[in-house]
Amino acid sequence: MTQPRQFVIEADGGSRGNPGPAGYGAVVIDPVTGETLAEAAEYIGVATNNVAEYKGLIAGLRAAKALVPDASADGALQVRVRMDSKLVVEQMSGRWKIKHPDMKPLAAEAARILPASAVTYEWIPREKNKHADRLANEAMDAGKRGRQWEPSASTASLDTPRSSAAPALPPVSGPPGDAAAGAAKARAALASRPAAASPATPQVGWGVAPDLGAPATFVLLRHGETALTPEKRFSGSGGSDPELSAAGRHQAECIARSLADRGTVEEIVSSPLRRCRETAAAVAARLGLEVRIEEGLRETDFGAWEGLTFAEVRERYGADLDAWLASAKVAPTGGGESFAEVARRVSATRDRLTTRYAGRTVLLVTHVTPIKTLVRLALGAPPEAMFRMELSAASVSAVAYYADGNASVRLLNDTSHLR
Repeated sequence: MTQPRQFVIEADGGSRGNPGPAGYGAVVIDPVTGETLAEAAEYIGVATNNVAEYKGLIAGLRAAKALVPDASADGALQVRVRMDSKLVVEQMSGRWKIKHPDMKPLAAEAARILPASAVTYEWIPREKNKHADRLANEAMDAGKRGRQWEPSASTASLDTPRSSAAPALPPVSGPPGDAAAGAAKARAALASRPAAASPATPQVGWGVAPDLGAPATFVLLRHGETALTPEKRFSGSGGSDPELSAAGRHQAECIARSLADRGTVEEIVSSPLRRCRETAAAVAARLGLEVRIEEGLRETDFGAWEGLTFAEVRERYGADLDAWLASAKVAPTGGGESFAEVARRVSATRDRLTTRYAGRTVLLVTHVTPIKTLVRLALGAPPEAMFRMELSAASVSAVAYYADGNASVRLLNDTSHLR
């Protein structure tokens, strides 16, 4: 019996603005030799990241099919698709529903190219998808000049020098992107990485540290203003759950534009409270992403202090306030949460999310206390550090979590997008 031809497809897409000028790239690779067998790239005009990613997948599948005349026959071809888009991988694998109307016809088109039994999907970190990423950027650069991408001008293969054989993938015990698979890949990447020949350049920004693999990077966004924000009133999870004010909605649009221009956010997770959900929705609309709700990201329950200013709490509950300021174990008056309780909740949430999103950049839309807690824990600072941090409405902070358990605070209280 003839053995099926085996190919690896790496595909990517990007949009400069999301939606904005967009392009895709795809490469077909011999999994035994690592040889590049085919490349495809195209500028597609104004589109979202997700549309461009699906277009890249379709181009890659078509390029692989073109290499095997009888590719549609059962058993003639086996293709492993590797992409850094969790959305595309999970949707094409059948684990996530396809809700967006722009995605449904693209997914159906991709599914028709080869028999379902011939294609498997695997999520990979962005750093492992450099060839396809470079092709997509070359296509967008060509489009900016009013041209289409030309293979003869491409330098994408120089970005990913391959040995005579493609590296073996680490065995995983779960589906692509699940917790066990992500942890196995992280351990394998760490175990196989050669020792550095010279001291590493200090890391700056949100990028990937060269010696620890891709971290789970949390971009921590405090929600936009509500009517209570400028009055500096306690507004936790036990109060009125206010909506964004007009100023808050404007702030949400500003950060949405900024994050779309930066183009690094791959997932969005939000507190269940309305002000966060509204802020997250503004960003999601720009990025073409879905929002997941995480109960562990809600604000502290401030009990009887909800809706009051600090001065009003001092006047009515002075002794309770003094005790609260003196100890993280003391809860606000009336059965609220202590900072110690919040820290336990946030720590558990952090651990779940770092496992789920290993190697990904995730926007967490949340509140003052959860953000300060994540920063404090990353720094190993004492609880009183909570009172020594300033977090403005719609500000951005960032923390990266590495496979060895260490964390790195990358940014704190950035409001440059609001200026």
